[in-house]
Amino acid sequence: MGERLRNWAGNIEFGAARVHRPETVEQVQEIVARAERARVLGTGHSFNTIADTPEDLISVAGLPADIRIDEARRTVSVAGGVRYGDLARWLDAAGYALHNLGSLPHISIAGAVATGTHGSGVGLGNLATAVAGVEIVTGGGELVSLGRGDADFPGAVVALGALGVVVRVTLDVVPAYRMSQHVFEHLPRAQLDAHWDEIAAAGYSVSLFTGWAGDTVDQVWVKRRVDDAPAPGELFGAKPAGGPRHPIASMSPEHCTEQGGAPGPWHERLPHFRLDFTPSSGEELQTEYFVARADAPAAFAAVERVRDLVVPALQISEIRTVAADELWLSPHYGRDSVALHFTWVPNDDLVLGAVEALEEQLAPLGARPHWGKVFRQAPRYPRAADFAALAARMDPRGTFRNAFVERYVPAE
Repeated sequence: MGERLRNWAGNIEFGAARVHRPETVEQVQEIVARAERARVLGTGHSFNTIADTPEDLISVAGLPADIRIDEARRTVSVAGGVRYGDLARWLDAAGYALHNLGSLPHISIAGAVATGTHGSGVGLGNLATAVAGVEIVTGGGELVSLGRGDADFPGAVVALGALGVVVRVTLDVVPAYRMSQHVFEHLPRAQLDAHWDEIAAAGYSVSLFTGWAGDTVDQVWVKRRVDDAPAPGELFGAKPAGGPRHPIASMSPEHCTEQGGAPGPWHERLPHFRLDFTPSSGEELQTEYFVARADAPAAFAAVERVRDLVVPALQISEIRTVAADELWLSPHYGRDSVALHFTWVPNDDLVLGAVEALEEQLAPLGARPHWGKVFRQAPRYPRAADFAALAARMDPRGTFRNAFVERYVPAE
């Protein structure tokens, strides 16, 4: 019996017969060359079987970070298993920054990129849009490099781990910047529809938190660069919070990033949670859907039509925006998106009932799910056939295919 691992939330037990923790790229190549079936494990912050395999599971967390700045190209090169929060601290000390971060800084770079994970901002693409190059150990154990401008590059970034082991990622960087974070409370629900575009663009990054049960949105988190205009005194009827807040009102805000307008480094304001806080496990499930940003009011109405199923399963829901991109399997491919995120209670029956109802309501809007979270319906992507062809060329033995990939991205 091999080592049994669970994901971050504890709802998935990986079925791998063997778990590998290589410390060099050469060791990765040797493992892959011997394997019949393999998958890659990052920080385990997924809520479905995307990383599962019955055979060889490869963790890349042990590869040396080997962070390198290219000042001429304005890029940083780093091992794929490095966490965003660790890279961010290193970059900031060197005078650089990334364009955006997710709500948790604890996630690995390669894992977040592979699933189209994102932050928020009407003009900001997901984390994968900063990728300028990748190095991948493909099915035969070969090391392949792809960069922006290569014909296959748009299919090799958000790739679900189906092309191989991403051992190194090159990211665009920008000069370091400082930000502030303001929290507003009790946004009237009617104002959300009436002023959606203005609310979504109220800061560099904006997140709205709601329980979908009442006639107000609980909180609006507005993150602004310090060189932007000052934060407003109120936001369409929402008032400034009287102190620090956690997205879930009953929980302590001590582990959240600093609020109240205090300026600080970009990497200490863009995430919702501090890097030195290790998120608890086993207490939630997550689901997220993306529709065109222009369809946001229709999407809000769709959720409210099934609130009798959503609310009992819900801890909190977050609404964010993500700019369009051209990455083939990105949930934001070809359209500016609004993200509807649901943090659920850890109850499979309640959650699956809510997920099925949401998918039925959101289907007419062309909803796409987050690849790493709980969903049922297979998404439709215009470039899915191109991706299948790319996977067949880069992994002809199907080494990195698993049941998840077969179901949602079937081979040609």
